[in-house]
Amino acid sequence: MASIEATIPDVQDDQIKSRAEEDAGDWTLLIEPRNSLFDLRLHEVWHYRDLLFLFVRRDFVAFYKQTILGPVWFFVQPILTTLMFILVFKNIAGLSTDGLPPILFYLCGVTFWNYFADCFNKTATVFTTNAQLFGKVYFPRVIAPLAIVMSNLVRFGVQFVLFMCFLAWFWARGEVQPNAAALLMPLLIAIMATFSLGLGMLFSALTTKYRDLVFLLSFGVQLLMYATPVIYPMSQMSPRIAQYLRWNPLAPLIETARYGFLGSGSFSWGWLAYSATIAVMAFLASTVVFNRVEKTFMDTV
Repeated sequence: MASIEATIPDVQDDQIKSRAEEDAGDWTLLIEPRNSLFDLRLHEVWHYRDLLFLFVRRDFVAFYKQTILGPVWFFVQPILTTLMFILVFKNIAGLSTDGLPPILFYLCGVTFWNYFADCFNKTATVFTTNAQLFGKVYFPRVIAPLAIVMSNLVRFGVQFVLFMCFLAWFWARGEVQPNAAALLMPLLIAIMATFSLGLGMLFSALTTKYRDLVFLLSFGVQLLMYATPVIYPMSQMSPRIAQYLRWNPLAPLIETARYGFLGSGSFSWGWLAYSATIAVMAFLASTVVFNRVEKTFMDTV
């Protein structure tokens, strides 16, 4: 009798193991430790694409929710910024616009610069702003910065339509002459998105431990704008200063955009390749740091 009772636990253990082996193939999600520092698990992003689109919708709606003007702010902001630049830098400081209508010159720079600045600023704090959400449920963390880049792309599209309306008006008057370089716009946006995503992910990983970087972020982005030909043309700079400014990866992008859409500025495949290379390197470096911090950031955030 005792021997029979002794075998009962063994039988139960065997049954539990066999059931576990049978159920192992039924799991829809298997969470494993990350092995490669360069692996962002983009295949998981595809499985969570509904969540990605939900984040994009959330960021887009949250921008104008409980505001009086609503989505009109997408048009008001670049127009007000452009008018301020015309007043301060054109009328008061007397900076040249390279013979272009001032509103077109500044609106072109503001439209492209806003996309980079918004992506960079928001992805740089993605860990701290979403800490509560990250601590409750699992999903690929890279979805959060990707959603920011995509939602800002929608905003860029709205502001780009505004820019094209002004461009069509001045083009009909013969004051600007767009050229085939304007077809490079998707490439410019891709490089800018990659660069902003890379820098943003790098800063988001660092700000989990060094919160001081948050205070330096807005100041640093503002300084970067003055080192980018947003409010001035490169042609008006001395050759020595222009040589230094071109090492800014954003400078060739802004100049190419002005050259393509407004027919004034400079364009070089070499400098465009340089910007793309820096953007890819920044993205790869940020991927390594992002993956290292992702494992333990909930302990420090």
